[in-house]
Amino acid sequence: MNRLSHPGASCCYVSFAGMEFSGTVLETGTDVSTVKETLWQIPEGVPLREAATLPVSYGTAILALEHRACTRPGETVLVTAAAGATGLAVVDVATNVLRAQVIAAAGSDDKCKLAMQKGAQSTVNYGRGGLKEAVRKLVGSGWVNVAIDTVGGDVFLEALRSLAWEGRIVVVGFAGGTIASVPANLLLLKNVSAMGLYWGRYKEQNFPVFSRTLSSALQYCQQGLIQPHIGAVFKLEEIQKLRSREGRCSDLPDINGSREWQSQDPSLVVWLRSPGT
Repeated sequence: MNRLSHPGASCCYVSFAGMEFSGTVLETGTDVSTVKETLWQIPEGVPLREAATLPVSYGTAILALEHRACTRPGETVLVTAAAGATGLAVVDVATNVLRAQVIAAAGSDDKCKLAMQKGAQSTVNYGRGGLKEAVRKLVGSGWVNVAIDTVGGDVFLEALRSLAWEGRIVVVGFAGGTIASVPANLLLLKNVSAMGLYWGRYKEQNFPVFSRTLSSALQYCQQGLIQPHIGAVFKLEEIQKLRSREGRCSDLPDINGSREWQSQDPSLVVWLRSPGT
């Protein structure tokens, strides 16, 4: 357990219900020194709103890039579903922390534009054609060193075929709804590695690694290396209404072609999940 922060300290919280939030410890009992929940102290200079967006998306991104793929500066990283919460975090960390060259792949021009704003050097709209061929046109025969895939299906297979010699692909999810089978011959021919990442399992299986990802995310944010994307902000009383709609981002107001909205009330909560593919 983490030591309970003193009253007045700001903390970030993670739970397996998929909820992330940040806040301030107002009071503790006389003999309280530990907590039953997973808490990290938010460092000076990190706003509560940004801190609340970090645990799942940036925890996943850091684990995928640093712990699983062992991404090195200057390597080329392909990110699918690059405009989703996790995709944007991967683009942010790969570009601004690891100094990699990032190709962001998404299903529309608007989503590609958003990924470029986050720091991607190149984009591919796979709604217009094959991902592998588009990547080849961008990087030539060198291909990509790392691929982080949250789509699955044909997009995963195209990303796998886009890997360079000793490339690494990390499976993070299946937003496209299809789970692909891995052709083992592709792993052999280029000596590539295909691996999975289920961030939440690290809490039970390897808590030091789990904890380090969020500590790193908070540190990167404090240093100004990463800039979490806030998809939308709502008042607390609006959350029940969103839950009744299953929290679908398609229910958000469409403003200037972008589904982003911020409440005028300073009492707010962040709703980060956005359509990623």
